[in-house]
Amino acid sequence: MILNFDSEQPIYIQLAEAIEDDILKGIMQEDTQVPSTTEFSVALKINPATARKGVNLLVDDGILYKKRGVGMFVCVGARERIMRKRRAGFYESFVLALLDEAKKLDISRSEVVAMIEGGLPSESN
Repeated sequence: MILNFDSEQPIYIQLAEAIEDDILKGIMQEDTQVPSTTEFSVALKINPATARKGVNLLVDDGILYKKRGVGMFVCVGARERIMRKRRAGFYESFVLALLDEAKKLDISRSEVVAMIEGGLPSESN
């Protein structure tokens, strides 16, 4: 897990997204324990309050849950919840921007599709 201290994005949000990435990649499995905020803060050399804020974002989003006296765990269904959230964000941040720029440049729908297909790996693996 790597954080970019020079980024405009706050550290606690980077931490939350890095944990989500690990869940998506299967590094952190559903219903298993995740490192404590103290472990995150020591490993990443960040303030414990910053680590707590990032983890609490995921608790608020239903990605992680607390077991009193035991620690934090990945919620069942967390991977699917992250996928839905990120897909919606992908559409809003990338697809709509791509279509808007294509319109400005008078690039046709078929040209956009051809550009995308040219950059994607073959599905016949």
